[in-house]
Amino acid sequence: MPTAFENAMEQLHKAGKLLKLNPNILCQLESPQRLLKVSIPVKMDNGKVRVFTGFRSQYNDARGPFKGGIRYHPDVNEDEVKALSFWMAIKCATVGIPLGGGKGGIIVNPKELSTGELERLSRGYIDQIYKYLGATQDVPAPDVYTTPQIMSWMLDEFEKLVGHNEPGVITGKPLSLGGSAGRGIATAQGGVYVLEKTLQKMGKNIRGTKVAIQGFGNAGATMAKLLHQLGMKIVAISDSKTGIYNARGINPLQAEERKNKYGTLPMKGNKKITNAELLELNVDVLVPAALENQITAENAAKINAKIIIELANGPTTPEADLILFKKGIVLVPDVLANAGGVTVSYFEQVQNAANYYWTEREALEKLKLIMDSAFESVWETKVKFKTDLRTAAFVLAIKRIGEAMVGRGDA
Repeated sequence: MPTAFENAMEQLHKAGKLLKLNPNILCQLESPQRLLKVSIPVKMDNGKVRVFTGFRSQYNDARGPFKGGIRYHPDVNEDEVKALSFWMAIKCATVGIPLGGGKGGIIVNPKELSTGELERLSRGYIDQIYKYLGATQDVPAPDVYTTPQIMSWMLDEFEKLVGHNEPGVITGKPLSLGGSAGRGIATAQGGVYVLEKTLQKMGKNIRGTKVAIQGFGNAGATMAKLLHQLGMKIVAISDSKTGIYNARGINPLQAEERKNKYGTLPMKGNKKITNAELLELNVDVLVPAALENQITAENAAKINAKIIIELANGPTTPEADLILFKKGIVLVPDVLANAGGVTVSYFEQVQNAANYYWTEREALEKLKLIMDSAFESVWETKVKFKTDLRTAAFVLAIKRIGEAMVGRGDA
């Protein structure tokens, strides 16, 4: 199977060919501007020092400061952070916010660390890369297995090192340290906005729409609750261990309560299914909200959903995209569908710079305007180039990045 970065480059070249992109721009977009790999020594609770490996990929900043999350996961690697930083550049350009693309990560299972070890690791990572960060240079955020608390430690360490307050250097912070209202639900809420637009384009009713959601973490669970409130029927959900299906519908609030209390999804009255089976259910909407490479050439032909909303990053491979497009399935790509998170992170930067803060209602109203506008632009590009929505988003984003690079004289 191709690597994540190979998939990303295939998407770049496909869009570049449609755009007839300037070769001088294309060759620069084939690699990150800077790739950092650092060793982070951490004194563990037993007194021994353990060295962790961390990365930060700064892909392109033609349109604004590098922007992207930091993930803590055993499978973090150089190829992954490069791909994710490229997709972040595309994502920011797709929704039209003035930011570039970055991504970071540490090879670690954070569940194996104590709170003290986690704090020392987080501060140690910033110690290694702080010279390359800043509110106008590179702005990290939370990602897989990182939290507002981890962002708080990182912000504090950065400000100690530079000797001044700079809240805009990191987003996804707690409200007490300059976080934005609405950030916790922003990724899911953005996905809801684009799903509503998709249903409108296809002439389908919102109420009674059958939805299956793979991944019941923060984004997946939040989207399930928001869609449930709109009158959609959540018929299947899953976490990393198992999945459940109920044709009559699942109450996501009760499911979340059960999972938080017992660590498992509610089985009583529901049919147990696998993550693979969930993807192939006959539903109106499928929401992959877990990890990369879930829909591949091996299972794409078995997908029965009419609409796919990618809340996860990179859940569908390029080979699967072709199969789904030929089947007539409307797939709203991650670079648009889950861009609500980075958009409200951008709002957080704006509020930090102005030292003036919005209510959640104000933030979500502004988010809706951006998501709706971005969706319409991508849809228009899809129609113009007679292509799928992912390629349309890439065409739109690469055109915008290319224009910025030309304006800077980089061509």
